[in-house]
This record gives sequence, C-alpha cells and structure tokens, in this order.
Amino acid sequence: MKDSTPAKPVSKMRYYASLLEAIILFIASVFVTHYASLYAENRASGPVNDIILSNTRVYDFEFFFVYVAIALVLFVAVLCFRFRKTAPFLLKSISLFIIIRSIFVTLTHIGPFPLKLQLESGLLNFITSGNDLFFSGHTGLPFLIALIFWDHKYIRTLFLIGSVTLGAAALLSHLHYSIDVFAAFFITYAIYHMSMKIFKKDFEFFTLEETTYDK
Repeated sequence: MKDSTPAKPVSKMRYYASLLEAIILFIASVFVTHYASLYAENRASGPVNDIILSNTRVYDFEFFFVYVAIALVLFVAVLCFRFRKTAPFLLKSISLFIIIRSIFVTLTHIGPFPLKLQLESGLLNFITSGNDLFFSGHTGLPFLIALIFWDHKYIRTLFLIGSVTLGAAALLSHLHYSIDVFAAFFITYAIYHMSMKIFKKDFEFFTLEETTYDK
C-alpha cells in the first residue's frame, strides 16, 4: 500500500517533534470522541429495523467486543515501539480516524437496537456510551491498522482478522447496525488516503525499518 521508495533519514528533532504532535493529537481525539458519544446519547432517537439484527438472536460476544478490542489497542502500542518511524504517522492516522468518526456520531442520532447485549464491563465507558453507532470503530480501526501495515504480511493478516471478528461480534451482539459495520470499511479506506495527504511529511519517512537519524 505504501510507496516503495526508501525514506530519507530524518533528524532527531524533527522526529520527536512529530511524535509529540501525534501524542497531543491522539489525546485530543480521545476527548473529542468522549464528548461526541455523550452528545449522541442525549440526542438518541428511536431504533430502526435492520436486515441482520431483526433476523438474528442476541449472542454474547462481550469478550470479543471489549477484551479483544483492548488487546488489539495494546498491540498497536507495541507496534509504535517496535517500528519507531511508524509511530507519528500511525498515531496521527488513528487520531484522524477517531475525529472523523466523532463528527459522524454527532450527525447521526439513531438509537441502539432494542434487543442487544448488555455489556457488564465498564472498560469502554469513557470512549463510548453505546449510542455512538455510525460508523463502527471496532470494525474500522483494525482495518486502518491493516492498511497502514499492508506490506507486513502477519500484522496485516492479524488486523484484518480482528476487523472482521469485531465487526461480526458487534453485529451478532446487536451493538451496531449493519450499516455501521459495512460502511466502516469504505470510510476507513478513505480516511487512510486522507491521512497520507494531510500527514504527508510523516508518511514520507514512514517505513517498517528501524529509525535512522542524521548525525
């Protein structure tokens, strides 16, 4: 998915400045999605019929929806340390994803499906209220990581499997509508290409090799 042209070495100052920007943007995006979720909860209207949810029973896939999602997030943190050059572009892309999703959430106020899994864990409460439905972050975010690491076979495969698994878990648990899950792939693909344009300098020295610096 990436340009195969070797990246030019970057200075330590340029790299750490970009990394700091990425961390600040990521923290800001988490708060943005928190308040967007609260807004969606206050504005939520009634539920609608869904071709999948209306024809399936509720399955208990809380383990996948909560704990597998957290495991994938922790693995992303590991990737930031393993591929240090990747970290600024990776974090900024994730932040852009979260912010754009937050905008969608504030525009769409459909209430959750009436028959759904009641999550016992409160680990995701700060990020989601359960009413921030469109589009599915559980589906889209792993797909974004897969796109970013497309040239790395095992990472790509892991996150593609994670995206499909979490999307299916969200559907079968009736925590997302069908459109939330299926639209996530198309929107995420667009976000990835937007990120390459917006964060062009970070993308230029984004490789899967260890970071090298100018002396």
